[in-house]
Amino acid sequence: MSTDTSTDMRRALAAGLSGYLIWGVAPLFFQTLDFAGAVEIILHRIVWAVPLLAGSLALSGRLRASLGVLADRRTLLTLLATSALISVNWWGFIFAVNTGHVLQASLGYYINPLMSVAVGVIILREPLGPWRIAAIALAALGVANQIITVGEVPWLSLMLATTFTAYGYLRKVAAVDGRAGLLWETLFLLPFAVIGLVWLQVSGAGHFTENTAQAGLLMAAGLVTVVPLLLYTIGVRGLHLSTMGLLQFTAPTIQFTIGILTGETFETGHLITFAFIWAGVACFTWSQLRRERKLAAPVD
Repeated sequence: MSTDTSTDMRRALAAGLSGYLIWGVAPLFFQTLDFAGAVEIILHRIVWAVPLLAGSLALSGRLRASLGVLADRRTLLTLLATSALISVNWWGFIFAVNTGHVLQASLGYYINPLMSVAVGVIILREPLGPWRIAAIALAALGVANQIITVGEVPWLSLMLATTFTAYGYLRKVAAVDGRAGLLWETLFLLPFAVIGLVWLQVSGAGHFTENTAQAGLLMAAGLVTVVPLLLYTIGVRGLHLSTMGLLQFTAPTIQFTIGILTGETFETGHLITFAFIWAGVACFTWSQLRRERKLAAPVD
């Protein structure tokens, strides 16, 4: 491997890992915004993400190319759907964090790749294999245990996993760059966000004008949205999919740790639920590694 290639891979690894680390510690940031409701935080997240994304695309010379989406009706409709899905996902995550359910958020993002496997098999007709069957079955057992043993439906976890799985699938079939796609998604939501924020301020329910510190934190929600995405994009372009597949579990692991350290309820039943999910994750990871080794094997 050449020195340049090795340096590029290290840079991609650092970027990809940094993106997941930011997503992992995001609950700590959003907990500082507990003075505002989840909806207000999302509205600010949308408003401040737009100029950051547009600026990023302009600096990379891709802003004009992103306008090509306007000529593709199917892609536009797909991005309209993904904008709705990601806004619901953002709301669910912030609601979970600011109501003391970080563990449910963590569980949702552990389930997400396993749910994506099921979607790939059912919709994209991807091959299944014994390890992937085991991963899906173990995830299902984990959810069943949460319902039967713990006595609660992990609706936040399932909502986060479902919306992000659907979002990921639609973004996969949409022929658009990651940053450009998110720019259009936030642009579609921008009018509603502006109207919502104006209404909140006029009605006295908004927090942006109360003091400089709160305004700064709300504006920073845009950074927390855009920066990890940019780092993730660099990682995806420079690393093998199996490597990114391993890195993706960094975020829910950090979130799980935050939930435990902040004293959220975690009893034996919860441990069993996570044990099933972690076993499913292990099967999924092993499956990914096996597939990549087969693809990399020389053909005689």
